[in-house]
Amino acid sequence: MADDLIPGDLLDLLRRMDTPTVCNAIEVAQGKRGFNRFTRGTMQHSKPGDPAIVGFARTAKISGLAPANEAADVIRSRRMDYFRAMADGASPSTAVIEDVDYPNCIAGWWGEVHVAVHRGLGLAGAVTNGVMRDLDVMDDGFPVLAGSIGPSHGFVHVVEIGTPVTIKGMRVAQNELIHADRHGALVIPAEVIPELAPAILSVIASESIILGPAREPGFDINKLEKAWAEFEAART
Repeated sequence: MADDLIPGDLLDLLRRMDTPTVCNAIEVAQGKRGFNRFTRGTMQHSKPGDPAIVGFARTAKISGLAPANEAADVIRSRRMDYFRAMADGASPSTAVIEDVDYPNCIAGWWGEVHVAVHRGLGLAGAVTNGVMRDLDVMDDGFPVLAGSIGPSHGFVHVVEIGTPVTIKGMRVAQNELIHADRHGALVIPAEVIPELAPAILSVIASESIILGPAREPGFDINKLEKAWAEFEAART
């Protein structure tokens, strides 16, 4: 299904790229600076060396600071509805979960059990403003980008499924394409997807104009001035 929505070669490229490169490439594709659909502040990554998380958002909201004010059977039923929603939709997919208690989150929704479950359901990873735990026993192949690390699950329960969420300043709607790594997360606008691969290659090529000479012996201010003029002419 991925190739119907995102070309396989672009998906492979995105998994190899860091989020700063993709952020720059989106501006190249848009032909202007000012792209701002990304997270703010420092986040915690469960597997910093893993490839980037790339997937279409499966959104939900959770809470755990206080007990739910609904009947237990309602909460149990909604949790299974949540799992059904996570298993559905376009592939690859990424769980994007807002903890509505932010910035006072305590509930470690993302731990050993939920990582194993979501990985088993076919998701590529998770992005949350909430808490993760069980770092030493999380399965490989399912990175989590979280707002914090903590020991407790609190009174965690699902509040909403499939609604727009906000993660550290980044607004995300269901099925929007997410790219995330240890630097943070961003939403890839649908309209730039056809132009994103060449834009990424353009960013890499333009930065090499500076990086090549800077890393060679004998680099000095004169070589910098020459390279920087070429760099300015090439970049957005």
